[in-house]
Amino acid sequence: MIRLFICLIGIVSLTGSLRAQDLTPRPTVLDSVGIDQKLGESIPLNLTFQDESGSDVLLSQYFKDKPVILVPAYYECPMLCTQILTGLLSGLRPVSLNAGTDFVVVTFSFDPGEGPELAAAKKVNYVDGYGREGGENGWHFLTGEQASIQALTQAIGYRYAYDPETDEYVHSSGIAILTPEGRLARYLFGVEFAPRDLQLGLLEALQDKISSPVDVIFLYCFQYNPLTGKYTLAIYRLVQIAGVITVVCILGFIILMVRRERSSLQAS
Repeated sequence: MIRLFICLIGIVSLTGSLRAQDLTPRPTVLDSVGIDQKLGESIPLNLTFQDESGSDVLLSQYFKDKPVILVPAYYECPMLCTQILTGLLSGLRPVSLNAGTDFVVVTFSFDPGEGPELAAAKKVNYVDGYGREGGENGWHFLTGEQASIQALTQAIGYRYAYDPETDEYVHSSGIAILTPEGRLARYLFGVEFAPRDLQLGLLEALQDKISSPVDVIFLYCFQYNPLTGKYTLAIYRLVQIAGVITVVCILGFIILMVRRERSSLQAS
């Protein structure tokens, strides 16, 4: 029993020391990054952007009689945005609903320095990957001026920041599903999106149903490392979680052994 207590103390100490070691330092720029879920609120549909051909378009033209998947991403992002778009593409392939016929995908760049050429290249890549007839009419890639970008990101609660050290944007990983009228119905987080979640989200948005807020687990497990300019798994956080689970298990085992010992003494 004494050995068990010694092991318990050692594990607690190890967990505490690992917690103190921030293996992926959290820079102050992350303080302004996140996603505030504004479920049920409407986005401004009178904002002007540019489509892949360079023509001015109103956001309202994508909100008519179909739900919309809204994807904030910048096209020259070296990692996370590509993962988000690729994850969305993989999630949409098994969905029985068709982009262009049953729903619309609108991807917009939050980098005002990006132009229609980059948007056009992204559209060719992902529409080809989607591989369904009419997909080019259902998946749009937009660019815009800072005023429109800021108004739209604020409306959906999407907070990001520019990191001058890496010349990149630090941002969260998530997409939003909106009703045909432009109301925020559901948020999905991460870099992979389950076909079931996408299909149910689109059907609910079509029926004007608003989901409940969800936990942003992905943002807890991943951090931005300014030294590498990459999002990396926060190992020390997983160690913390594992350490707590181990401590709880050991405490439970000790309690069980004490009860058994007491029962044996009483029986004798």
